[in-house]
Amino acid sequence: MTQLIPQTRRIGHWISGRETPGTSGRTSLVYNPAAGVVSAEVDLATGHEIDEAVATAVAAAKDWRHASLSKRSAVLFAFRELLRERTDELAAIVTAEHGKVLSDAAGEIARGLENVEFAAGVPQLLKGGFSEQAATGVDVYSIRQPLGVVAGITPFNFPVMVPLWMCANAIACGNAFILKPSEKDPSAALFLAQMWKDAGLPDGVFTVVQGDKEAVDALLTHKDIAAVSFVGSTPIAKYIYETGTANGKRVQALGGAKNHALVLPDADVDMAADAVVSAAYGSAGERCMALSVAVAVGDVAEPLVNAIAARLPKLTIGDGAHPDSDMGPLITAAHRDKVAGYIGAGASQGAVVVVDGRDQDVPAEGFFLGTTLLDHVTPEMTVYTDEIFGPVLCVVRAKTYEEGLALINDNPYANGTAIFTRDGGAARAFQYDVQVGMVGINVPIPVPVAYYSFGGWKASLFGDTHMYGVEGMNFYTRGKVVTARWPDPATSSVDLGFPLTR
Repeated sequence: MTQLIPQTRRIGHWISGRETPGTSGRTSLVYNPAAGVVSAEVDLATGHEIDEAVATAVAAAKDWRHASLSKRSAVLFAFRELLRERTDELAAIVTAEHGKVLSDAAGEIARGLENVEFAAGVPQLLKGGFSEQAATGVDVYSIRQPLGVVAGITPFNFPVMVPLWMCANAIACGNAFILKPSEKDPSAALFLAQMWKDAGLPDGVFTVVQGDKEAVDALLTHKDIAAVSFVGSTPIAKYIYETGTANGKRVQALGGAKNHALVLPDADVDMAADAVVSAAYGSAGERCMALSVAVAVGDVAEPLVNAIAARLPKLTIGDGAHPDSDMGPLITAAHRDKVAGYIGAGASQGAVVVVDGRDQDVPAEGFFLGTTLLDHVTPEMTVYTDEIFGPVLCVVRAKTYEEGLALINDNPYANGTAIFTRDGGAARAFQYDVQVGMVGINVPIPVPVAYYSFGGWKASLFGDTHMYGVEGMNFYTRGKVVTARWPDPATSSVDLGFPLTR
């Protein structure tokens, strides 16, 4: 007897203000990582489908750029209210496809909401400058205008927050925005699309195309896309940047990370341990701002390691939809196995496995892995050199502050870092000398608030513009300077000389 396979839900694109089935015939499986089962299939766009989506966005952008600033602001405020009202629904979607616990999913949405609120202030943010009588009878003023159609390529680990880092500012500035979300958790993007429509955004201004590398390449090479934003791994960020700029596009591409926490001997050990555990194991370590390395300076190493180890058995690992769960599964079985492999590699290279996530009592179904703590890690070990992107914390011991600082500055990644200390002088010296884009002082995950900007240095960023905030507004607009003169016709005459400012 032939076993019947249950029909799965089909996830399509969002084009012209409605969900649109794919036509390529290619699909990818979407999993519920807590159960380890297929929950849906997502359509994967071809270049032809990308062309159709871009054509719709081009037409919409022509009208949206003429919408008044007050109209754009009103749509953003309406979207904000819908996002607040429907946070629980959206968080449940994120948890079902990503696996993170509901509180973490809701926190992600809240941080995305901050960017919507910032962008709603677009009438103030797009104010230009004006100089009256810059020369005799001449006024000079600056304005910022939208680019047209822009695209965002976003990762699986923040299926709501990262798109909102991009689309809120892009739309506020008068652009049409095309989102290519991760094919691993694509449903949140469609939920956002419906809310944009309900908020009054004209059809075509926000578009979702599901897809893989074929869709990405089509976006990067399309002549009608002016700019591309990306968040993901460093090799892909480099590829996005090189391909996009080679095709004449403005690109901001945020890459990987290996974030360090420098813990000084005078630190409050309990506070530092709480912070490090939260930052290292939250969302199962699948955060580009996760603290994956604790640099313990001097005598703080033993009490810090003991304090962290004592906290790990108290964490409940389970289905993110259950309110008692502190940490959910990893995104796929393959990624879980890869992270587990790093633990073995660390042990074989000489790291001390204080807590082994492979041996912990976790749900048998789903893509679960326990928390791991590795001590006496050294910079040549693969657990240190590679971005693991899982619930693994490495402890590197340093004799002095200077040695710890040098370790951080020598790392090729420079996304985020933190220092834990009671010494204001040491903290100030650290923020001045550390070569990292985002710094926390007794703050474990220093993601900037919406009116600053997010971005690292070195191999964590390709391009020279950070994401969201004022830099985000500048990224999605072009500056123009107008020099105006309204002479009296009675005194007008021809002058072939170069204009002088006097």
